[in-house]
Amino acid sequence: MNKGEFVAFIAEVGGISKAEAERSLNLIVESVTQGLSKGKEINLVGFGGWKVQKREAREGRNPKTGAKMRIAAYKQPTFKAGKKLKEACN
Repeated sequence: MNKGEFVAFIAEVGGISKAEAERSLNLIVESVTQGLSKGKEINLVGFGGWKVQKREAREGRNPKTGAKMRIAAYKQPTFKAGKKLKEACN
């Protein structure tokens, strides 16, 4: 489901206009992004949680040439599904 389809789905389920659904979705995405960029963890009980995880620098290989290369340290967002979400999928 792409963003447009998801907005239409939210509008249908929520009984709101597509414009309101899109504004709501954009607000949620922007809020999660800003929260994570400030180092905050976001937890929605039952649904899941986001946090930023630090990845250490390491040595890797170029898959094309096999040459060794250095992969710099970086921070990566992660999501862990909550119990209710897991149960809904099974």
